[in-house]
Amino acid sequence: MMKKTLLLATVAATCQGFQFPAIQNLFKPPSNTAAASTTPQSLTEKKSQLLDAVSFTANGKTATPERQAQVLQIVGEIEAMTPTPSLSDPADAKLLDGVWFLQYTSPSSVGDKDVFPDAWKPAVPDEGPSKIETRQVQSKGTVSAAGLTVDTSNRVVKQIIDMTNSVVTNDVELDFGRVVVSGSFRQSPNVPNRAIVAFDRADITLKSGFTLKLGFVFAILAAFRGSKDNGWLETT
Repeated sequence: MMKKTLLLATVAATCQGFQFPAIQNLFKPPSNTAAASTTPQSLTEKKSQLLDAVSFTANGKTATPERQAQVLQIVGEIEAMTPTPSLSDPADAKLLDGVWFLQYTSPSSVGDKDVFPDAWKPAVPDEGPSKIETRQVQSKGTVSAAGLTVDTSNRVVKQIIDMTNSVVTNDVELDFGRVVVSGSFRQSPNVPNRAIVAFDRADITLKSGFTLKLGFVFAILAAFRGSKDNGWLETT
């Protein structure tokens, strides 16, 4: 798989999984000639602003409320300027397939709403039978999957999206070893750029080589909740 760099803003929440508005579909040409001379340049400028905003923040851990608000605003502007991709579109799927590197995480809302009005909310917060709860998160330099929260500040964090086999894997390198959480996914019937994820693997591998396999926890949770689905991932 081709390695890619991903600007991640973890600004949405499922209590059980990852939800990454991933900036990966910004290079489609505009739909009309009049906008052709300005849209590519403005997108380039916005991406540059986003890179500057997320840099030197320890994957979002040290970002001030002002910086968090700036990131949320820029992400929203980029999303408004680009078409919504679809996981069933071969061209969009090809862009998404590969290894992505975490650059930033953020809470879904920042501080006082009167001071920082911008917030990210899922357009469709309910997935019906999947029973995936959505709520606001206060993630700063962390990622979570099925209740497992990992500090990602100053860490190498990869998300591997295998479109051929419909599998997503989250790989985090830590001081004591490595944490890998993965599962199968399917396209949401409600949102074309949303993948419903059913995590079934959680491995903690120590530097000594010993691996603790905790995938059974997902099976227990699935039996309790009545659904194997425990998170979703959205891309832009």
